[in-house]
Amino acid sequence: MITFFRKNQKAVLLTVLVVLNLSVFALAGEMKNADSTKQNRIEIRDFAFNPKTITVKSGQKITWINRDEEPHTVVSVEKQFKKSSALDTDQEFTITAGVPGTYTYFCSVHPKMTGTIVVEK
Repeated sequence: MITFFRKNQKAVLLTVLVVLNLSVFALAGEMKNADSTKQNRIEIRDFAFNPKTITVKSGQKITWINRDEEPHTVVSVEKQFKKSSALDTDQEFTITAGVPGTYTYFCSVHPKMTGTIVVEK
């Protein structure tokens, strides 16, 4: 009876370790995704894009969020991505980074507001 209990105890312990390892990997993946989303966020505040320049990998999403009380737009100088509609306070606009290269953009309502996206492989 003791041998049977020890074998089952080892099996239970092994199962618990496997479940814990899978949980840690899942949590790490979620944290990585949250970090990349946070990194690819551009705030529009005080009539400026912050950060002014951002570097992303091709295929990653980039999101602008307007924190000003005034409406703003996001427009690619070379039409490398679709333009946004006018973003009111706390509205967001998201694109997916395309082919590697340098993308410059501006606010069509306030053309002195400019920014740059560097897309890498």
